[in-house]
Amino acid sequence: MNIILIILVFGVIIFFHELGHFIVAKMNHITVKEFSMGLGPKLFSFKKKETQYSLRLIPLGGYCMMLSEDEEENENDENSFDKKSIWARMAVVLAGPFMNIVIAFIFSVILIHFCGTDPATIGQVYDQEMAQDSEYADVVKDFGGVYPAQEAGIEDGDTVLKIGGSSIKNFRELQIYLEIYGDGSPIDLELQRKDGTVYDTTVYPVKTSSGYKVGIMSCGYVLPENFGELMKYSAYEVRYWVKATFLSLKLIVTRQVSSDEVSGPVGVAKSMNDTFKEAAKVDLLTVLLNWMNYIVLLSANLGIMNMLPIPGLDGGRFLFLLIELITRRKVPKEKENIVTVIGFVLVMILMVVILFNDIKNVFFS
Repeated sequence: MNIILIILVFGVIIFFHELGHFIVAKMNHITVKEFSMGLGPKLFSFKKKETQYSLRLIPLGGYCMMLSEDEEENENDENSFDKKSIWARMAVVLAGPFMNIVIAFIFSVILIHFCGTDPATIGQVYDQEMAQDSEYADVVKDFGGVYPAQEAGIEDGDTVLKIGGSSIKNFRELQIYLEIYGDGSPIDLELQRKDGTVYDTTVYPVKTSSGYKVGIMSCGYVLPENFGELMKYSAYEVRYWVKATFLSLKLIVTRQVSSDEVSGPVGVAKSMNDTFKEAAKVDLLTVLLNWMNYIVLLSANLGIMNMLPIPGLDGGRFLFLLIELITRRKVPKEKENIVTVIGFVLVMILMVVILFNDIKNVFFS
């Protein structure tokens, strides 16, 4: 069952990504030659009108092949991709990543409805009294009597609006900020009191056994009270995962994370399997909600990653179209194909490296 759920996670995000390309292509009267789920050998296919619909063996990809994308002799056909306006082609390329963000939002609506969200509201500020309470003694012992948030004048019930000049909406953003930038440097915060008063302060994190901390607890998860809040919190959820993706990319580019910390499909699948096993101990609804959470996480991630200006990805295709828009001249097909093939090969090499790293971490660590 876990294997089926894992395959369905990848299947859902890939299907809707390709469906985005497909729908916008059809809207612009572009002939779609093949709509494929999966890569490699064909398992099943059927043809309807001019489009071949295929299911292939490897469930880690898919494609929407349009007329003139793979053969130049069709490039003058009025229904070919190359014959359409620059704006139509840009829309088709962007539709896949955009659909991933839409799907992330739709599944977030379901998640937030059942689970709520974690607002950036402080439930409790660590203080000396907590150290005397057996319930919290272990939590605050690492602070050694220094409680940064309390010293900065932060109170229970305050809501953090900005951290380091960056606007935040979820308590998890506070945590991810400390994990990424937690080197003990002072952190500027903008907060709002319960009465609506907005104020600025600076906290000085202390080093604990689990990294730099400022001494605050979340107020927990809250459920939306109406439809408007449901939509707002769902948008915040997608925003969080998009932001987390960009921050993760920054860490990889700046080499702040080791290769052992980067997961590919195998590592993600293992994480899902472990999560589903634990969720199954509760009930079926918990399993399904965790399944949806992975769709939100990975769909937002795929939407952003696919827009990187790397040949072979949607971002690479969009870059060529942007060059055409600026220069008013199409990039020669043969040159675009050469660059795309090189980019695709490099992406495949990276995927192989990540795959071997996954296998090493999962089976030999």
